[in-house]
Amino acid sequence: MSENNEQKDPSFSKLGISPAILTVLQKMKFSIPTPIQGEAIPVAILGQDLIGVAQTGTGKTLAFGIPMIQRLPALHGKGLVLLPTRELALQVEEHLRQFSGAFGMKTVALIGGQAISNQIFALKRKPNIIVATPGRLIDHLKRRTVRLDDVKVLVLDEADMMFDMGFAPQIEEVLASVPKLRQTMLFSATMPPAIIRLAAKHLRTPIHIEMAPSGTTAKLVDQEMYVVKKEDKFIQLTKILKTYQGSVLIFTRTKHGAANLTKSLLGIGQKAVEIHSNLSFGRRRLAMADFKSKKSRILVATDIAARGIDVSGIELVVNYNLPDNSEDYVHRIGRTGRAGLTGKAISFATPDQLKDIRSIERVINKTFNLTKFAELDKASSVFSSHSKSGHRVNFNRYKPASRFNNSRSVSHSSGSSAKPASRFGGSGSVSSFKGRSFNNSGYKGGGGARSSGFKSYSKSTGRRP
Repeated sequence: MSENNEQKDPSFSKLGISPAILTVLQKMKFSIPTPIQGEAIPVAILGQDLIGVAQTGTGKTLAFGIPMIQRLPALHGKGLVLLPTRELALQVEEHLRQFSGAFGMKTVALIGGQAISNQIFALKRKPNIIVATPGRLIDHLKRRTVRLDDVKVLVLDEADMMFDMGFAPQIEEVLASVPKLRQTMLFSATMPPAIIRLAAKHLRTPIHIEMAPSGTTAKLVDQEMYVVKKEDKFIQLTKILKTYQGSVLIFTRTKHGAANLTKSLLGIGQKAVEIHSNLSFGRRRLAMADFKSKKSRILVATDIAARGIDVSGIELVVNYNLPDNSEDYVHRIGRTGRAGLTGKAISFATPDQLKDIRSIERVINKTFNLTKFAELDKASSVFSSHSKSGHRVNFNRYKPASRFNNSRSVSHSSGSSAKPASRFGGSGSVSSFKGRSFNNSGYKGGGGARSSGFKSYSKSTGRRP
């Protein structure tokens, strides 16, 4: 696909999808594909391997689900989807079940935290599509309760997350158990060296579809970085929560930090829930249900637990602690600014975290610029003078004006000036199931430049055309 190609018709009907599936899409109120769907579906329907670089919540489930459902009957085999967390696996299996059920296809989710006997019973019914986490799938392989020698379509979704969580050995074991003659689709928000090596080893001349450069953060997310002392973070957070009234996702570095922060928020009357590895799977699901239903507007999470989060309508992400891994910054703030809606990301950095900020800047290929802390507090005179000059934070000269008025802001805004969450969003024709977003807004197609190595399509998917 080249830049000289004529503009694509922005509808599913031009993507090579069968009339039967188009009818189901119409019944489910999907009319316009998202950019990743518009680029990936025609490639995948032809049976080609592909790499899709795109954020969570961009409609990837239909991007691989439609081709899988269309191709499997003629291939006389099964589809296998690997995901990093139980929550994501359940969401994807539910959506594929809702869609594939119209064609008499059966699905099953193989995840930890559920009775393996029930999964064995479901496997005996010969499902057409298996959605699994790597660990539980390996358990079934060792028990010989699952066969992978007839897998015709393999999907590695959220591949970078799976590697970050230490699943590389399990993924290699799964890849050794499936036929070499298969279609493989790999989706990832970033392309670290380990993922590139995996793709070079196991994918056959894949088409590389890059909806935004690896590590690129959402263009509809207004990003700000505030320098604040550790002991002053909570008071600044309370001011943020008074300013932004919508759904808020707060990230902490540790599970104990998440528990303590949630307790403090409840203590001041905020409706907050937490998810982290100290909680049982059932309690995490209950917390997520409360957050999705708006019963609790604040969710406090660690990085590992949050990798199972795929919730539409999150208006504000707060990095109460900067992530240990700078690439996790991309995953964190990617939870907002979806489906054409504006989002906000506010990060707290302590005065000794200059290197961490610089590391994040390198990953996202952007520089944070100093701005006023106007939304939350009156800026100090020192802070104001820096804001006018546009200089970066001078950590060596950092001095708080007072105990609760000592924050500095390093900001990157890719759109208009910051607005409270209550003014985000607006009315839009966006169709999605609860949980993992399929999205149906704003694709108009078009080509991109090829890059060396993999065959490549490149497209920026910030503001919808």
